[in-house]
Amino acid sequence: MPTALITGITGQDGAYLAGLLLDKGYRVVGLMRRSASADVIGERLRWLGIIDRVELRDGNLTDLSSLIRIVADVAPDEVYNLAAQSFVAASWQQPLLTGTVTGIGAANMLEAVRIARPQARFYQASSSEMYGLIQEKVQNERTPFYPRSPYAVAKLYAHWMTVNYRESFGLHASSGILFNHESPLRGIEFVTRKVTDGVARISLGLAKELSLGNLDATRDWGHARDYVRGMWLMLQQETPDDYVLATGRTTSIRELCRIAFSCAGLNYLDHVVSSASLMRPAEVDVLLGDASKARDRLGWVAETSLETMIAEMVEADLARHRARLPR
Repeated sequence: MPTALITGITGQDGAYLAGLLLDKGYRVVGLMRRSASADVIGERLRWLGIIDRVELRDGNLTDLSSLIRIVADVAPDEVYNLAAQSFVAASWQQPLLTGTVTGIGAANMLEAVRIARPQARFYQASSSEMYGLIQEKVQNERTPFYPRSPYAVAKLYAHWMTVNYRESFGLHASSGILFNHESPLRGIEFVTRKVTDGVARISLGLAKELSLGNLDATRDWGHARDYVRGMWLMLQQETPDDYVLATGRTTSIRELCRIAFSCAGLNYLDHVVSSASLMRPAEVDVLLGDASKARDRLGWVAETSLETMIAEMVEADLARHRARLPR
């Protein structure tokens, strides 16, 4: 039975990845940052019905000693580093924390693997936000990076450290440059989930309007369930490498709102307002990925359409709010 260690297992991607690996017969161990009560921490694992099938270990990306101890004890065959301060907007308010966790934390994880389990295969969660002020209309593995937030800068450091450990120490270390990927397990602070939660609340009469920032920013949105399969495929390759995962379709936040509100029979124009206070200090206007390398070498494609994903998210948020309504 292969063993996988997942940092960020309690997040969206970590939970879906844990489910995928369990289905493939893995022993799954998750690194858990003890920052809240266990019932809150395990919400996503519980949603997927797998919380009793994973092992959770206390540790923190900022504490190298805890990482070395856990890697030595667990002896993983595969390590997936998904943990980060992952909310772009918060990175301007907490730039040093973001750099410490998202950037240095990844280097700590690489160092722990190098010291305690160099034969393990390592995956780093890189981000399309690293492209930032895009240098090419469509972004692939060769497109120059131009990060536009402290989060993106930290991710870029982690990305290049992964390349460095691969080339310097011979680690089987790969990075997935993932474009935006969402699901019902997405945090409420992210725009897709903010929209679908807003649709649910407005549909049930719990709110009347939804405030958003730049409605004209466009993103390449896929489903997290598809993207974690790509992570696993990267670590099954004989040679480590970096891969873009994307749908190849870009959609504006305005169009996202139209799709989401239509799922509840509503017109977004009646409810959505753009607020200057929610604008980013430096906007990433367009992201559109070319995943042809992943398709050709991994056999990976995004299988879930944006419309299907948004409908799934709206239904999940309607169910959440209905469950809270008084009987």
